[in-house]
Amino acid sequence: MSDTHTDDGDRRLAGGLTHSGPRGAKMVDVTAKPATVRRAVAAGRVRMKAETLALIREDAIAKGSVVETARIAGIMAAKRTSELIPLCHPLPLSDVAVEIDRQDDLPGLSIRASATCTGKTGVEMEALTAVAVACLTVYDMCKAVDREMVIEEIMLLEKSGGRAGDFRRSEGG
Repeated sequence: MSDTHTDDGDRRLAGGLTHSGPRGAKMVDVTAKPATVRRAVAAGRVRMKAETLALIREDAIAKGSVVETARIAGIMAAKRTSELIPLCHPLPLSDVAVEIDRQDDLPGLSIRASATCTGKTGVEMEALTAVAVACLTVYDMCKAVDREMVIEEIMLLEKSGGRAGDFRRSEGG
């Protein structure tokens, strides 16, 4: 992959990647960017045995309420994203919401998280981190009864705010 140098000595890799400087990886400088309202929504799911989903529905998992614990874990994870993902800016989150729905036809749980802030960089990583950790928490809480669970299809659904403009995942994507 070829690269070019910007005026401040950073390398911008082909395709517009900006997390590489003359001495390797670096946090992108957002000092000159205006603060705008940013919002992102991500989703994922945990596929499991129907019997496991029934135990979750009945609140019969030994570790406690799977849905409420996963929701709290997702919110906590969003707030700590910059500690988990290298080069990610710490953001002043104004809202994080995690929704978890039982899906009998999967069978499993679908998880959707949104993150909002007024800042100089997007909140996509916060929404994605919330979903990923909520899914991992479901696995952790249920692994004693179902080690065949599958965490799948974690993806960004939409984002708004910032210079790059809005994004909404296409129906087939």
